[in-house]
Amino acid sequence: MQKKQQDSLEPSVQTGFIAPLSRRKFLNYSGLSAAALLLATSCKKEINDPEALQPNEGETLLGRNDNPANVVNLGKGDIGILNYAYALEQLEAAFYIQVVSSFYRGVTGKEMEYLTDIRDHEIAHREFFKTVLGNRAIRTLEVDFSNIDFSSRDSVLGTAKVFEDLGVSAYNGAGELLENPAYLLLAGKIVSVEARHAATLRDLISYGSFADSTAVDSQGLDLVRTPPEVLAMADPFIVTRILAHNLPTS
Repeated sequence: MQKKQQDSLEPSVQTGFIAPLSRRKFLNYSGLSAAALLLATSCKKEINDPEALQPNEGETLLGRNDNPANVVNLGKGDIGILNYAYALEQLEAAFYIQVVSSFYRGVTGKEMEYLTDIRDHEIAHREFFKTVLGNRAIRTLEVDFSNIDFSSRDSVLGTAKVFEDLGVSAYNGAGELLENPAYLLLAGKIVSVEARHAATLRDLISYGSFADSTAVDSQGLDLVRTPPEVLAMADPFIVTRILAHNLPTS
């Protein structure tokens, strides 16, 4: 059923596709309650910190040959980590928007339903971080999916698996870097959804692989990656240069 226009968030444009999301879905799909949104709003003072996006002493935001229009600086502290998560959610949302806009050959009804739900979740996550960060949010990233064959099931699901596994490991690695417990709580809610995505996609590719040794270690724990490791793995899909030199490391 078509949603009423006034019940929709402002449409977000990614790689040429427009994906409006209702406020109801925004809350339901992201797993964020009204209380969680109030927690995020209560941290507004930190978000408006004028020093948050400034470089450290002796550092510059841009390299000699960088075009300022195609470079983003994540910032420092919790704001930097939130922008880091926002960048990854932008990438995932853009990917699934393109997947759902024209499904691959031979897609089943179940796969269409799952991928559409995942798209909606990722859009909700993206819009949540954008809202929380306000005027400290990095701009919309330019992405490059030219190496993905969106008409191929193997290519789409294989890439989706990489993105979801990467997202889970990214949140796991970033959690210890957050200082504000409200942000940590919200990150925990989002990473649990990302893990559900990863498990679903793994089983679509190979049933029973949802928690194999490539995703879970010998202690039964999800894999963990640092921001530099994650950004290096995401780099082939992102045209915009992301400066992460001010992110906390411990």
